[in-house]
Amino acid sequence: MGKGGKSDGKGEEEEENMAAWLVGINTLKIQPFKLPPLGAHDVRVRMKAVGICGSDVHYLKTLRCADFVVKEPMVIGHECAGVIEEVGSEVKELVAGDRVALEPGISCWRCTQCKEGRYNLCPDMKFFATPPVHGSLANQVVHPAELCFKLPDNVSLEEGAMCEPLSVGVHACRRANIGPETNVLVMGAGPIGLVTMLAARAFGAARIVIVDVDDSRLSVAKELGADEIIKVSTNIQDVDGEVEIIQKAMKGRVDVSFDCAGFNKTMTTALSATSAGGKVCLVGMGHHEMTVPLTPAAAREVDVVGIFRYKNTWPLCLEFLKSGKIDVKPLITHRFGFSQKEVEEGFETSARGGNAIKVMFNL
Repeated sequence: MGKGGKSDGKGEEEEENMAAWLVGINTLKIQPFKLPPLGAHDVRVRMKAVGICGSDVHYLKTLRCADFVVKEPMVIGHECAGVIEEVGSEVKELVAGDRVALEPGISCWRCTQCKEGRYNLCPDMKFFATPPVHGSLANQVVHPAELCFKLPDNVSLEEGAMCEPLSVGVHACRRANIGPETNVLVMGAGPIGLVTMLAARAFGAARIVIVDVDDSRLSVAKELGADEIIKVSTNIQDVDGEVEIIQKAMKGRVDVSFDCAGFNKTMTTALSATSAGGKVCLVGMGHHEMTVPLTPAAAREVDVVGIFRYKNTWPLCLEFLKSGKIDVKPLITHRFGFSQKEVEEGFETSARGGNAIKVMFNL
């Protein structure tokens, strides 16, 4: 078979490789996608499950996410799993037919960050659907074999795709040193807040309180195992009263707070609610800049920890899924196929929010 999903003229003609391209604001088109050549250490994977992330929606609505700007048409999507169709000549651990989850970021392995093991901070990272790198909402992609992780027999392809958002929660819990003696506050019950809550429970967190402005998301959090749910307002004037409610609900110290929204109010609440000597992990990035009460937090020696993507998380995510310590299936609320109409409907559903947590495409 020739590269790019096209026939090389030998035998029966293969289907053309198609992908969902972001071509303008609120405009997605399913169009041909020519794959790069298969390297010796690469695999060609037929995509089977691709989830929509908040960053995908940001790109669709504004053509940018944080400092990354879409300047030319780009294939969207990065939460994915599929089946290997072809392996490079030097690939030893995987074979055609293996079901795999894909870690979407390719680091350089030469810079200081990579050499020190923090490859998620590599300045030359090539990450699916982060401009100018194409994503994975396509029939097929080519990816390094070392970033494709074989799924256990009892883990579905959809669950494999969920390893990507779950990895954010796992990395956050590692950064915060979550353990059996840790009381955890989670700000935000969106997809990342929920996977962070699930990861914290798998890491052994003693008690978890989660807060949000939305009743339906809080009810999901409760069903998934939150010890206490608290509805809060969007008014920053309410922080002091809400902090009292949170601390009472925790029934003890607030050791670690995860801000999974990243707004002035959520970060202010996290900093104020966290006990002396505790940690606040900023996971969500809702606001580019924030005005927050750092001085009072510093006086209590509250550490502020940043989170950017993840590193070395797929094996642990798959072990959590295999063992049943984490069940991500309830997070997948909507499913769509891979047609022009369904891709548009899927993104519209994700962008509306409401009762949609994770929207998944089945290819």
